[in-house]
Amino acid sequence: MAERDTDTGFEDVDDVDGVTRAVLAASRLLMAVSARSLAAVEDGVTLPQFRMLVVLSTRGATKLVALAELLQVAPSTAMRMVDRLIAAGLAVREVNPESRRETLLTLTEEGRRTVESVVTRRRAAISSIVERLDPGHRSALVEALAAFNEAGGEPSVPVPDDAQAQAMGWGEPGLTRDV
Repeated sequence: MAERDTDTGFEDVDDVDGVTRAVLAASRLLMAVSARSLAAVEDGVTLPQFRMLVVLSTRGATKLVALAELLQVAPSTAMRMVDRLIAAGLAVREVNPESRRETLLTLTEEGRRTVESVVTRRRAAISSIVERLDPGHRSALVEALAAFNEAGGEPSVPVPDDAQAQAMGWGEPGLTRDV
């Protein structure tokens, strides 16, 4: 019979199943934070549409096919999402100056404000949770999440020092470490 870890509340944290359950519980919490942050957006943006807005926010002008690949959806699905974002005034199509046959998708100012607003709310909610952890658990969480992201093939997130990244809630100016 597996022992219960009193620090985590999960049985045998060295067991893959126990760790999986812990990650799933954390995932539910993060999804709830994300949903609440997104619910505050007046335009009724869906989570997949918000993911698209974030990609456009971080990559800038992007071709539809590249956007579909980044989101791992079919180009037709990406096109429908883009059409809805354009109708909501959050994105626009522009002619690619390098190839007039291609269209690039970019955020409008309202799209940028939407991303910034949701990310700011999400960052505040997560920060509030993190503040309740003791410093030792914070340090362990950073280390564990970095390892988890690496194992999942997610690149580390360098903390940029530009104003947009700070406004997006991704870091403070001057920090260079990966988190």
